Amino acid sequence: MADANLTAVPMAAPGYGKQSAPGQAPRSQDDFAHLPVREAYIAAYIDRLPDGAAVDIKTLAKQMPAYGQQAVATALNKLSAVGHLRRFRETLGEGRTQWVSRTHFSRTPRDDAWWERFLSGDTATDATPAPVAMPASPRPLHSPAYSALIALGRACPQLALSTAECADLEDLAAQWLERGVTPADFVRILTTGLPKVIHSPGAFTRKRLVDKVPPEPLPDAHATTPPSRRVMECTGCGVPGRPEALSGGLCRACHGEPPEVDRAAVPVGEDVHVLVSRLRLLARTRQREGAR
Repeated sequence: MADANLTAVPMAAPGYGKQSAPGQAPRSQDDFAHLPVREAYIAAYIDRLPDGAAVDIKTLAKQMPAYGQQAVATALNKLSAVGHLRRFRETLGEGRTQWVSRTHFSRTPRDDAWWERFLSGDTATDATPAPVAMPASPRPLHSPAYSALIALGRACPQLALSTAECADLEDLAAQWLERGVTPADFVRILTTGLPKVIHSPGAFTRKRLVDKVPPEPLPDAHATTPPSRRVMECTGCGVPGRPEALSGGLCRACHGEPPEVDRAAVPVGEDVHVLVSRLRLLARTRQREGAR
């Protein structure tokens, strides 16, 4: 684990910096055991940073004297390639036109398909992370409702439910989540005001699920949900593009392939910005080659 001092970490400007991905597995000492030493060290450091902390290359290199900027940049690319982070360009608040760059980090490695769903705003599978590397023995995937029931016993041992009880109550719990109750609120509501003794956790939980079920939300005819304005960026150079054009969160150039502008892979409305970014990347590459 990284032993850097986290008591005075530099924070990014409001709206920028690290953002923790949802649905991560609990922190453990083996989170980054699959990575080389350098990448594991940097990943553990970023994992412990609060949201909003600066995670740009220069700042990370200053905080970790053992590694220079080039080493940090290479490590970040590798962390992106194995699914621990992605960089998105997003609008700052509803109705705003200011774009900010955020680094979304997940200690649980995610594949490209998961990051693409997250990019589109689909977080329905957050309760059951899907690591890139397959585990030695596959674990059955549970629904968010089933997982919420399991979480009751973790929050309050009096409500520890058996596998059969979770399966039996799953449909009732699903009604709560379908009506807008988050898993965290679900646990908080069902574990508040418990009696000192609960003889049958399953029967007690069933009664609470039925008695306290929230009403169905009323449709708002005037409400409009603006489309998500979020674009994936290359972790290495910051060039924006569609997820299918950024395998492992990296563009063709950062994968070592000749950089080229694929207009079909560029988000609508971002064409000019992408072209300028590509030209700047080519200019920097040629400057480096000329200096050798």
